[in-house]
Amino acid sequence: MTQSNKPYHIQSIDRATDLLDAIARYPEPVSLKILSAETGLHSSTTFRILAALIQNHLVEKNQSGKYQLGLKLLQLGARLHNKIDLVSLASPVLEALCLQLNESANLTIREGDEVVYIQKATPKRMMHVQQLIGSRAPLHVTAVGKLILGHSGVEAVEGYAQRTNLPAYTRNTINTVQRLQDECLTAVERGYALDNEEAEIDVGCIGVLIFDNSNIAIAGLSVSAPIERRRESWVAIVMEAGNQLSEKLGYVKR
Repeated sequence: MTQSNKPYHIQSIDRATDLLDAIARYPEPVSLKILSAETGLHSSTTFRILAALIQNHLVEKNQSGKYQLGLKLLQLGARLHNKIDLVSLASPVLEALCLQLNESANLTIREGDEVVYIQKATPKRMMHVQQLIGSRAPLHVTAVGKLILGHSGVEAVEGYAQRTNLPAYTRNTINTVQRLQDECLTAVERGYALDNEEAEIDVGCIGVLIFDNSNIAIAGLSVSAPIERRRESWVAIVMEAGNQLSEKLGYVKR
């Protein structure tokens, strides 16, 4: 077995996972004694791990002293379900946009101070921009990232700049707080943002935000192309595709 595929085990995590699996096997809240027997853990060890899980809202203890799965697991599961639904709904929109413009169309979400590419549609032409699903990019170098920052407000932009120090990826990367604020807020006002070779030389993007039925920006949609092929006329097309996906998610423009 090579180092790259060698399994890693952290005892406390493995034990906590075993306890969660054991609780999930029972339709009703279950006692400490049963959980200890199910997992083969000493009762004192079982109690300590369950106490930590309760503190993190992954497990709940009822008035009878029995244990059940916590609401946080439901919330995490809902997030995953929403992501799966988002990809499913976005895929035909991305394919249509890609077909119409003959360029790469991307779906991204925010994770921390980065955007993550979770779905894409690529054209059949030989030369096109390729974004791998699962790849990441800092917020300040992407069109969607700048919209996310701007939508969060001036203080959020300042906080991001302080945390990251705005590293430059190309000669065009925005690396001052004031310029980033101006760019992000302007992008929010007009409803779209551009990446002008800020993440990669010779690559330009047009991005918009995707909103759900609670008027919350949950994702971004963008088109990436060699900068010499990108056209201003695409802005309206990308915005319309973004509106279509937002409407699929129940968003109603106010």
